[in-house]
Amino acid sequence: MIKRLSDILLSAVVLVMASPALALAMLLIWRHDGHSPLHWGVRVGREGREFRMVKLRSMRIDAERLGGASTARSDTRITPLGRTLRRWKLDELPQFWNVLVGEMSVVGPRPNVRCGGVADYTGEEMRLLSVRPGITDLSSIVFSDEADILDGAADPDALYQAVIRPWKSRLGLLYVERRGLFADTAIIALTAVAIVARPLALEGVDLILTAWGANDQLRRICRRRAPLPHGEPPGRTA
Repeated sequence: MIKRLSDILLSAVVLVMASPALALAMLLIWRHDGHSPLHWGVRVGREGREFRMVKLRSMRIDAERLGGASTARSDTRITPLGRTLRRWKLDELPQFWNVLVGEMSVVGPRPNVRCGGVADYTGEEMRLLSVRPGITDLSSIVFSDEADILDGAADPDALYQAVIRPWKSRLGLLYVERRGLFADTAIIALTAVAIVARPLALEGVDLILTAWGANDQLRRICRRRAPLPHGEPPGRTA
């Protein structure tokens, strides 16, 4: 109940305060190609229920037809304005509407698509659907450079499955087990810090993982001082 109340209050405040910036961004997106400035993507939420997650559109109108779900930094589907929106996470601001109506939370495992996402979850990963998905979580900080990780890959979706999904899912499951108001507050603060000082934010993530009793391998990976190793999703053995 406290988490839901804090979600409502924070999302309402953010939407009101960000409304001028959102209006300007929407106008600029519309002027670029004359299409809707919002993108409503179908995602799988709590208990497997689908909902439409809203973002400021940062890609071409036909992006889904032209490529896969994963997006590399040099992906030609991203518009020039979209690159700026993504750099400062402004494209995520409309998701506070999803929080306000109860489809998402401010903090929680990031929502996934059905085909190529939840449909491929292991039994262990299905526990990620026991809570509302979030705008941000630990993986949003650790893998905030996801587009750079995938850049140059012949198959960005395959590389995502190999080097990001295994650790992202483990972080999400740790959150499901250890979540609380204090952790949510820390994650929100670290998300803001990561935009301007990512190394400092990663140190904060390591403190949270230490408090949660994460194993040494996951902590080492989340420090991001070495290339990401390939892995298997939780619940699947190599």
